[in-house]
Amino acid sequence: MDILNADLHCHSTISDGTLEPEAVAARAKANGVELWALTDHDEIGGQQRAMAAAHDLGLPYLTGTEISVTFAATTVHIVGLGFDADDAALAAGLAATRGGRRERAQQMAEGLAKVGIKGSFEGALQYVGNPELISRTHFARFLVESGVCRDTSEVFRKYLVEGKPGYVPHRWAALGDAVRWISDAGGIAVIAHPGRYKFTPTEEFALFSEFIEHGGRGVEVVTGSHSRADFVKYADTAREFDLLVSRGSDFHGPGESHTDLGTLPDFANELTPVWSALEERILR
Repeated sequence: MDILNADLHCHSTISDGTLEPEAVAARAKANGVELWALTDHDEIGGQQRAMAAAHDLGLPYLTGTEISVTFAATTVHIVGLGFDADDAALAAGLAATRGGRRERAQQMAEGLAKVGIKGSFEGALQYVGNPELISRTHFARFLVESGVCRDTSEVFRKYLVEGKPGYVPHRWAALGDAVRWISDAGGIAVIAHPGRYKFTPTEEFALFSEFIEHGGRGVEVVTGSHSRADFVKYADTAREFDLLVSRGSDFHGPGESHTDLGTLPDFANELTPVWSALEERILR
């Protein structure tokens, strides 16, 4: 297989990143990325800007997004790569998935207010380019900037995970719908950072099985939130389910992300990278 320093999972200000799409492109190029995709949450509004920036830099590009899915009462993320960014059904599906974020955010703010943290909804909005995409990350940034917590990890741990005052569950897209939107738009669906989900072995097997039944074809093996043990585990999972493998930093911004763009290790040579099935979709 072709060994590439591919980074096919990262975010910009279009969703919950801190850099504009053009700045993410420049950072990827500067860090030696050889194939890039911008994968903002439930949004493809930054794709034209990302494509243009990548073209100007001579950086090969794949269209991307990261769709929020509810599976077994857990939020799972499905990355789409190489799709038609003008596909109407994909755009409509993403718009429907985004729906409800604002109402959820207002409920989160009400929960935080009950423990003495006032004005968090308005505070979080300061960090959002599109109010439809307000998320826990934006609340976390506000709580850090206002001195409630030292860093975003502390915010999530104390306030924004299940059982904490600012946590509000949300019903996202169905797994089959998300995979179908991506596939019908000519792209490939990839399970993002599977090591992050707290599934039992039975639940994880069900996730991969159903994903494949719906037409899913890939899994992130090397990603910023995976340990080296996870690299090995999900390489084995890719072999077991005959899946293409992907890699991506899940970069959100300097000083905020564990892994910078372009700094991931390679995966095992015998695995088949997702970009080998998307050669005709790479924009050069």
